[in-house]
Amino acid sequence: MNNLEFALEMKNKRLASGLSQGELASLTHVSRYSINRFENGKANASKETQNVILRCLNYYVCDKPFYLLVDYLSVRFPTTDELEVIRKVLGMKADYFIHYDYGYYGYKEHYAYGEIKVMASDDEHMGVFLELKGAGSRNMEYVLQAQNRDWYSFLNRCLDCGGVIRRFDLAINDKAGILDIPKLKEKYKAGECISYFRMQKDYSGTEKCGSDLPKNTGETLYLGSTSSELYMCAYQKNYEQYVKNGTEIEDTEIKNRFEIRMKNERAYYAVVDLLTYRDAERTAFSIINQYVRFVDEEPDKRKNDWKLNDRWAWFIGDNRQS
Repeated sequence: MNNLEFALEMKNKRLASGLSQGELASLTHVSRYSINRFENGKANASKETQNVILRCLNYYVCDKPFYLLVDYLSVRFPTTDELEVIRKVLGMKADYFIHYDYGYYGYKEHYAYGEIKVMASDDEHMGVFLELKGAGSRNMEYVLQAQNRDWYSFLNRCLDCGGVIRRFDLAINDKAGILDIPKLKEKYKAGECISYFRMQKDYSGTEKCGSDLPKNTGETLYLGSTSSELYMCAYQKNYEQYVKNGTEIEDTEIKNRFEIRMKNERAYYAVVDLLTYRDAERTAFSIINQYVRFVDEEPDKRKNDWKLNDRWAWFIGDNRQS
């Protein structure tokens, strides 16, 4: 983006957000004098400064900069009657499902309605296994909407029917581009990440070859071991959509995604918390704050004097709009 394009976008978005130049300066830690000169095309902003300013403005312009969804759910039921699970738990007719004489994870057969999958076995120890991956969770939302139900009532039904939560993932979609994944990776490597995780790793973008030129899959940061009962993953969703669907990166609605992936006991406690408070944001961000924070280094480390990173504060809610 050249200087004139940036100046025009910056001014339009600042006016749309209702922020004054002084307020924008305070939020971005860029002087008001520089903000004024950038906006009037009298000075050139570096690429990094452009990103900081536009990310802030995108946050305040966007009606819903973040939204949270269930991205994965798997539940095992102590029964061998898969049709009863379909009727009683899902509240659906078994006739709607397609039967397959093979299954996954050691199950002998399964029933599918779109990506909603119900695994069946004669082994009482294995029981009936319900799996809702990403697309399956979206299918389930449509079903619940048609039934005038929501995730809370559905999860309650799962537990009431003796279901054992095996996996539960919550995903936070970042529409404003506040989560700068490459910057988070830099901060982690610089020791500016306070975390209780024993193991953290990151993956740079990879090139995937197809019929066209290779496509960059974007940056990914894993927080925690993928073999543990709880870990987190942040990645550039717009690059993923570019590779999958050919959508231009700048036109993608969701810029980044932050996922909390939980198994077994951790998954169960997250579901209980969700059903107790009926506030998905509270559940998700309380888990995040318990395990990880990105900070800006203060002059004296010995005093453990850290200031929360501004973009991270926007993400977790400390600097949210009132």
